[in-house]
Amino acid sequence: MKSQKMYSTCILLALLAVPACAHAQPLTRLEQRDFGKTADGATVKQFTLRNARGMAVKVISYGAIISEVDVPDRNGAITNVVLGAGTFEQALRFGTSAAAIGRVANRIAGAHFTLDGVEYKLEANNGTNTLHGGRAGFASKVWQSEALPVQEHSAAVRFTYVSKDGEGGFPGTLTVHITYTVTDDNELRIDYEATTDKATILNLTNHGYYNLSGGGDLSAQQLWLASDQYTVADASLIPTGEIASVTGTPLDFTTPASLTARVSQLTAPARMYDHNYIIKGGGKSLVLAARVTDTKSGRIMELRTTEPGVQLYTGGPNAFCLETQHYPDSIHHANFPSTVLRPGETFKSTTLYTYSAK
Repeated sequence: MKSQKMYSTCILLALLAVPACAHAQPLTRLEQRDFGKTADGATVKQFTLRNARGMAVKVISYGAIISEVDVPDRNGAITNVVLGAGTFEQALRFGTSAAAIGRVANRIAGAHFTLDGVEYKLEANNGTNTLHGGRAGFASKVWQSEALPVQEHSAAVRFTYVSKDGEGGFPGTLTVHITYTVTDDNELRIDYEATTDKATILNLTNHGYYNLSGGGDLSAQQLWLASDQYTVADASLIPTGEIASVTGTPLDFTTPASLTARVSQLTAPARMYDHNYIIKGGGKSLVLAARVTDTKSGRIMELRTTEPGVQLYTGGPNAFCLETQHYPDSIHHANFPSTVLRPGETFKSTTLYTYSAK
């Protein structure tokens, strides 16, 4: 009876991440391994970041992709909640899923823009428009990787990519750093930083597809957004420049609503969300932008960001995206927050995912 009680105590302490049992394994907060090779022979690395509460995040140097986010439900069962890639072949097949998106996330109308009197022509990969930087975008690049020194309550890896002047049609040699950090507060933090040697435009995000149940439809997932306005778009999803209220429309998530139930209220045939929401107080400091609650598993994901907008996307029935970013096609709309980056300036942005369960 005494040994059974000691065994139960060890199990409980292990679940609480308290290293009190003599045989408990020490926590390995950061691991790295080779994940695959590209067609031209470049090695792709995978990094696993862990915390003391059972959360683990896997990221790879191809596309700076988040390939796995393992978090517990209300009963302590741990499940991956992001559409990820268990192999490099899957990462190639999934495309932009949970990848870093740039130089410019979302759409640029007419696949061109003018900056300082110079017109730049881009690749039209979304009808007549440019989407997510075109085919030369960041999602298909192998990033330089650096495991950062492990801290007492966190682990991090930094990815770096240098986009040469003219790549994808964009001006300036752009140096981008993305740091992924996992903390003991069940946080996944993404810090973006970029500099350029010539005036250019920049809009970075991560294209993560999430399902807090770990699979199946989204019927149990309730979304709340800190937004009562959105940027109106035309049939090709290019903003008109108008900013409108969500009140009285299927776009209203100012009170929590089921993604599955609400999407059915959208106009056919495109019953899906692909809308940019304006975050209340966004664009200045780190603010709460969204909360998703899964009534099935009890998992909760809170999203904070320094960005002014978030794109809600439900391209499939089993996952959703909340892409923190500047507004689409900002370069063509003077009333939108600017996406112009100039020499001597440093672009910085943070997005924070916090996971819990009840």
